[in-house]
Amino acid sequence: MKHSLILVAIMSGVTILIRFFPFIVFRGKREAPAFIVYLGEVLPQAIIGMLVIYCLRNIKLTASPFGLPELIAVAFVVLLQAIKHNTLLSVIGGTAAYMILVQLVF
Repeated sequence: MKHSLILVAIMSGVTILIRFFPFIVFRGKREAPAFIVYLGEVLPQAIIGMLVIYCLRNIKLTASPFGLPELIAVAFVVLLQAIKHNTLLSVIGGTAAYMILVQLVF
């Protein structure tokens, strides 16, 4: 029990530190440096790209079901994103679509 409380306290402290770190570093400045603004613009797309590569890396196009559940789920994510413009909804919807396809269809 004591060990768990220490772990929770450390994790909470690190999480709080990470959240407040930008405010501590950029204290007194009205705007973030140009490099930080640039990273804020390009990192989300880079992270999504890496996630797509990671998720699709083990598709076997020569064996049944030939990657169909993955490709259908990717198409569903693209469709949801195009319609709703909500990344969280797209990711959750794509995950749900993939799980339904794998568990019930393929």
